[in-house]
Amino acid sequence: MDKRLIAERFARARATYSREARVQQQVAERMMARIQSVLPDFLPRRVVEFGCGTGLYSSLLYETWHPELLYLNDLCPEMELCLRNLTAHHGVTFTPGDAETCPLPGGLNLLTSCSTLQWFDSPNRFFQRSQSLLADKGILAFSTFGGNNLYEIRELTGKGLAYPSLQELETWLSRAGFHILRMDEEEVTLTFPTPIDILRHLRMTGVTGTSGHTWSRGRLTTFTESYFERFKTDGGVSLTYHPVYVVTQK
Repeated sequence: MDKRLIAERFARARATYSREARVQQQVAERMMARIQSVLPDFLPRRVVEFGCGTGLYSSLLYETWHPELLYLNDLCPEMELCLRNLTAHHGVTFTPGDAETCPLPGGLNLLTSCSTLQWFDSPNRFFQRSQSLLADKGILAFSTFGGNNLYEIRELTGKGLAYPSLQELETWLSRAGFHILRMDEEEVTLTFPTPIDILRHLRMTGVTGTSGHTWSRGRLTTFTESYFERFKTDGGVSLTYHPVYVVTQK
């Protein structure tokens, strides 16, 4: 995983991410709903969100619980500019760094993220690290994506991330000492007028899924024709997201 490239891509997209990231906003809302469904009386005082991005999920965390500590972390230092309204509140801070290796606060009631874990080199090792960061009975809750995520792009370009299955996630979490409170998945299909609009959408969210792919005019024409041929819908062409939601307890 090229973390430098990932950081550059999301930094470039930060001005357009919140407007374009419709699925990610929905995922953030549904992640919060899942935590509250299994932990209706949960009132975390010490919270870390890793991969906070422009703050879609961060705002929900603050508005829902007003924790004493809301420690926001992201790989991109530039995200601090998007979080000024949040970090103006007492107890809300932002620190950039790679969550897999950088220092994070301990004694946490909640360690959480949305749409981030798929960019990690080793989610398995991060789950093991999470044990040392959480207080007794602390919650690790996250969303990531499953194997059908952006499958249209992968099938046409051969480029895409390797997503763990639910079974792999369950095995890693259990070995790390977590009790799974809830784990489920869904598929969300968006429709765009043309394949070019899909590429623009992915670029504006920083999630191209085609790292290293060079778009010559001929290749772009072939991609567009193939996309229409294979993934045409009544309203244009489809793009599939495959969110996975996990709530666990130490």
